[in-house]
Amino acid sequence: MGHFISNKSSLRLCNVSGRKTELVEIHATNPRMHLLFLPGNPGVISFYTDFLESLYEQMGETASITGIGYISHSEKDWENRKLFSLKEQIDHKINFIQQELQALEVPLIVVGHSIGSYMSLEIFKQIPKKVAYFIALYPFLAVNSESHQQSIIKKISRSRFASRLISAIVALLGLLPVRASAFIAKNSLAKSWSSTAIDALCTSVLKYHTMNNVLYLAMTEFEELYKEPDWDFMRKKHNRIAYLYGDDDHWAPLRMHDEFF
Repeated sequence: MGHFISNKSSLRLCNVSGRKTELVEIHATNPRMHLLFLPGNPGVISFYTDFLESLYEQMGETASITGIGYISHSEKDWENRKLFSLKEQIDHKINFIQQELQALEVPLIVVGHSIGSYMSLEIFKQIPKKVAYFIALYPFLAVNSESHQQSIIKKISRSRFASRLISAIVALLGLLPVRASAFIAKNSLAKSWSSTAIDALCTSVLKYHTMNNVLYLAMTEFEELYKEPDWDFMRKKHNRIAYLYGDDDHWAPLRMHDEFF
């Protein structure tokens, strides 16, 4: 089941190991490779539609692209408010590759943004023969102890009461007409966002089940990413990995890039 978002991409809902999964797909006529894109948190894949379409054009329409959303980071509450951890989200993506991309005749490139980079790295480690190359965009690979923002998010996500309260407040905003919530978003945190991204925020992020899963995933991220990244694996596979870091991203500080290189 799917429908076209634009003349380039389509949104498809598929079943992966019993879990409803949203995909943004772009099909090249004669692809030389297939890109699988994993978003950050929130993992609402339609938020990245403009980026994926631009990437398709920048690559000369030579790659087919699949963007995969996270379980229960979606407009509809397919999972009846069940919460999913970092490990469960990673396993879900591996199951998707084995189910949907096993018969690929072109190389598979896995691209991750933020925590999606950590998930992609774990996928690469678990099924290295299937992944030809891994690209990490502003990768969140370890907790930044110097980040005040991360400290606040960690405290909120560890409190189930705070997480439920914030999810309920967000859900109340989601009850507003989309035009009203879009106006609020555009004039506050989303001034530079595209209309597609704002629509994804209003229809899929401003939901109780989505926000509760965003915070629960964040809690399990902080628990897991206090460990040192697997530098040995990354050094061993350095010729099949590329990284993009920014100047002022507390999730992917430049000092982490310097430590690695």
